[in-house]
Amino acid sequence: MPKIISPQVEFSFLLQQMKAATPEVFSADGKFLNLLEGRWQEPGTPREFTSPIDGSPLGPLPMLNRDAALRGVHAAKKEAADWAKVDLDERKRRVQDCLDQLRPQVDLIGKLLMWEIGKTYKLGFTDIDRAIEGVQWYVDNIEGMLGSRKPLGLVSNIASWNYPMSVLLHAVLVQALCGNAVIAKTPTDGGFISLSLAFAIARRCGLPVTLVSGPGGELSDALVKNEAIDCLSFVGGRYNGRNIADALAQHQKRYMLEMEGVNTYGIWDYSDWNALGDQLKKGYDYGKQRCTAYVRFVVQRSLFPRFLETYWEAIRSLKVGNPTLVDGPDDKLPDLAFGPVINRNQAEDLDRLYADALKTGATPIFEGQLDDSLFLPGQDRSAYRAPRALVNLPRQSELYFKEPFGPIDSIVLVDRVEELVGEMNISNGALVAAVASDDQKWAERTAREVRAFKVGINKLRSRGDREEVFGGLGESWKGAFVGGKLLVEAVTEGPAPVLGNYEEATLLPEKP
Repeated sequence: MPKIISPQVEFSFLLQQMKAATPEVFSADGKFLNLLEGRWQEPGTPREFTSPIDGSPLGPLPMLNRDAALRGVHAAKKEAADWAKVDLDERKRRVQDCLDQLRPQVDLIGKLLMWEIGKTYKLGFTDIDRAIEGVQWYVDNIEGMLGSRKPLGLVSNIASWNYPMSVLLHAVLVQALCGNAVIAKTPTDGGFISLSLAFAIARRCGLPVTLVSGPGGELSDALVKNEAIDCLSFVGGRYNGRNIADALAQHQKRYMLEMEGVNTYGIWDYSDWNALGDQLKKGYDYGKQRCTAYVRFVVQRSLFPRFLETYWEAIRSLKVGNPTLVDGPDDKLPDLAFGPVINRNQAEDLDRLYADALKTGATPIFEGQLDDSLFLPGQDRSAYRAPRALVNLPRQSELYFKEPFGPIDSIVLVDRVEELVGEMNISNGALVAAVASDDQKWAERTAREVRAFKVGINKLRSRGDREEVFGGLGESWKGAFVGGKLLVEAVTEGPAPVLGNYEEATLLPEKP
């Protein structure tokens, strides 16, 4: 018997639930709207949006032009002055109200994220749950972090599609808690439906939030350069990030620009292969579509046979398929490593990078295959790619210096420690890295030579939550660091310098 889409995640059923929970998000004819000037309006020029899961239509993305976005910016700026006068206790009460109303919608938002950006239910649930619990920590601890600091005014948010809740929504609610008005752009590649639901609840609770959709090039003037914007929070690729950094250099604005880098894992004099196997599996979370994914392994040449054996065993066990399918209507959703990448274009770009690597001399060591039993017969699979891995990636390959943002690993073999450090620093800065060795002291010493903001010793490092600081070195981050009290300081004014990675200097936090 072929599998079926689980009735609990049928998109039409989820959309019904959303319309019941937040009817204001929709026009009379059922189109999605933008949130600006304090109300849901402006369907813009609708652009059909399809799910990466099976290519099915999810509804029209409401794309605004520059003039409409500017209206949203100017209205949000007016709200900023009034919101800054609201005392902290009232701001806390409203954010708490928002969190309390979001909690009953966690299941719905997690399932919407499946269709919008191809997450498994477990990953979708984790994204919204981390957002809510993270903001709750700020509500509970804000007094000590805020002190006498004052809000900046209007904060603009442009973020990638991969973590719309735990990155974008989380930042927005903390920025509002600190006394700022907030405007956010929905990621064009996915997340606008679930974000609309969350922003509708935030607006009902009296939070000064604005949500707009549109092409990045057209909205950039309004959301980045406009004089009404006092601060920009950006998460995305280096190309767009550099252009934004250049634009902001001409305007005295606060900014936090999180950009991609090649996150590496260095292995030297190491023997705990079972532990590494578990880390390799975990590292494929969301098909490596995350800013802290490890995509480059720098391995001591003499260890390569054991590494390869461990790698094969770990990666061959991963299941990749349609995350909505079950055998029967009452069955639990499948336990998959990951589903599709964000869309067909991203999948084809991964193919292009892989083919270019082979053409320039890289050697394939693993090419996973999709399992037909994990898909509906004849369904669109254009966004699905199984894991692939390469060794001996030459420097003339585009992939050598670039994060693939998908399930492609590259392995570089080295003979000297100096080579290992050099290869780990290939992208001039990274968000995370790891060093594995049986010699703990050697690993800690070598980690200090790696240009990553966080370096794990015999374990993966993530961005962290709550009080944990997050940022990047080199080209992986520009502007103020975030996380814990640094996120509060990044969006407020006060006496102390705002720590961050700036053109003129890098101001690092003290080690705990």
